Formats: sequence, structure tokens, C-alpha cells
Amino acid sequence: MTREKLLGSQVRHLLSNLSDHGTQHLTEVETDLVQTSILLGEAIEKLGASFMAIHEAISAQQEAIDLLLSGARPTPEIAEQLKTRHREIGEHVNAAVTGLQFQDMTSQLIGRTVKRVTGLRDVLGGIGSGSSGISEGNADEIIDTLNGINKVLEEQSLKLESALWKAVCQTHMESGDIELF
Repeated sequence: MTREKLLGSQVRHLLSNLSDHGTQHLTEVETDLVQTSILLGEAIEKLGASFMAIHEAISAQQEAIDLLLSGARPTPEIAEQLKTRHREIGEHVNAAVTGLQFQDMTSQLIGRTVKRVTGLRDVLGGIGSGSSGISEGNADEIIDTLNGINKVLEEQSLKLESALWKAVCQTHMESGDIELF
């Protein structure tokens, strides 16, 4: 194989690797951002529903209290209604707290996304640094430098991928498939 063909082959290999690894990491970033968006949407919906349910239960409880304050005689039905509303309020508050737990999952997803983008920037920076060793002279040196840059790209990309193994497995608030840590 002539030096020109070998040089062209190395350039094609570098550009292909760069495209493949960059696309892989950006796809992971996109996946994490979509997952974060879904979690946020579900959490906001859950919080809204919980707060409305709390308001309704408090209003019903207040009606029973107002009835007693107006001089109505306490009855077992009124007592049961107050107990029921008290229990409902507790359940709705617990549901709201569950909705607030999205913060931990989204923080992990955002943190991993930032690390992936930073790692990708470092990978690209390493390629840029390696390319400074390319001179306009000797084709064999250029081929060796490109070969070295390809190896660094593959190693750094693999290192980045293994460091950012998906630790946040929950895709929905209610999935019950939590692996947060």
C-alpha cells in the first residue's frame, strides 16, 4: 500500500472513529435529557394532583368543622368524616413527597450528562492536541501520528463510557425500578 493510500486510510479511520464515538456519546446525552424531561413532567403532574387533592380534603374537613361550630351535635358520622379526611390528607401529602423525590433522579441524570459532555470535550481536546504533532513533511510520521490519535480516541471514549455507566435506571416516577446509587 502506498504511503498516500495509507495516509488516506488513517484519516478516514480517524474521522469515522470521531463520528462514531461522538455520535454515541451525544446519543447518551440525548437519552438522559429525554428521561429527565419525562421525570420532570410526571413529577409536576403528580405534585399538581396531590395539592389539588389536599385542598379538596381540607375543604371537606372544614365543612364538617363548620357544621360542628354552627352548633350541630357531634355524631358518629361527622367523627368518621373528620377521621377519613385526616387520613386522606396524610395520603395526599405522602404522594406529594413522592413527587418531590424526582429531584434526586434528575440531579443524577443532569450530573451524568454534564460529565459526558465534559468528557467528550476532553476527548476532542486530546485529538486536537495529538494533531499538533503532524508536520507537513514525512508521510510516515503523519501515519504514525494519526494511528496514535486513533488509539487515544478509542481509549478515551471507552474510559468515558465505562465511567458513566447508567446508574439511574428509573424512567418513570411510578416504575418501581429504582437504582439511584
